[in-house]
Amino acid sequence: MPGGTEVAVVAFVVHPERPAASAAADEAAVWLTAQGHSAVMVPDGAVGELDPLGAPIDLAVSLGGDGTMLRTVALASGGGVPVLGVNLGRLGYLTEVEPSGLRQALTRFLAGDYLVEQRMTLEVAIDRGDGAPPAVFPALNEAVVEKTVPGHTVRVAASIAGRPFVTYAADGLLVSTPTGSTAYNLSARGPILSPRLRAMVVTPISPHMLFDRPLVLEPEQWLRLEVLAPRPAVLVVDGQNVGQLEPGEAMSCREGPAPARLVTFAERDFHAILRARFGLADR
Repeated sequence: MPGGTEVAVVAFVVHPERPAASAAADEAAVWLTAQGHSAVMVPDGAVGELDPLGAPIDLAVSLGGDGTMLRTVALASGGGVPVLGVNLGRLGYLTEVEPSGLRQALTRFLAGDYLVEQRMTLEVAIDRGDGAPPAVFPALNEAVVEKTVPGHTVRVAASIAGRPFVTYAADGLLVSTPTGSTAYNLSARGPILSPRLRAMVVTPISPHMLFDRPLVLEPEQWLRLEVLAPRPAVLVVDGQNVGQLEPGEAMSCREGPAPARLVTFAERDFHAILRARFGLADR
């Protein structure tokens, strides 16, 4: 943990289309270097794990909106790197500070004056059925199997913990974490979960069937979704299209091996955040 005279390495992940994000990162990097620490810039959209210096990273700073935050977590979570979110987007559910507070936040982190909130992640894998190793993707918010043909549904056979459950006919099927329950899941009328829970929410999108209720699963109850004929589907993980699933191909979803570690400076009042974001007023 940084603090005192220790030298810290801070990685900045910057939204490429927001000049204010680049300016804030450059200013913070100059300040960090002057304090004897190291700073490195990581492209938003980099793949793999966060080790651009070939050495341990002490902190990853996301400068953008929630999308940049999701991509930063994907880079950082495998190595257990804590993530500080700086909000330059519209909603900022996941971010912790505004750009004007970045230097103070870094000062507090370097002094060890911070908390780390752990959030459940998902491990999403594509099974092509050809014997090849599955492509694996981390997710903090959700994975979605969606239709590709307008005006038509996709048919998806769901199995829970290896046991067949039901075949969905819908515009799509969404699997979210508690953190992601206030993202796409919310607009699909799924339940809102406290973000520090460990659970998976399975929510059909515009279902064309009698059973149209979301499910909340224990994290150990891994899920398999197989696309059935006649139409393919697309798999979207945390807002990124990661591939098309042809009939007979499947994705599996389970709790990720490492949680996201989000830096905060006070206990988050989740319900107060909901009230503020939705303009909820007292009676």
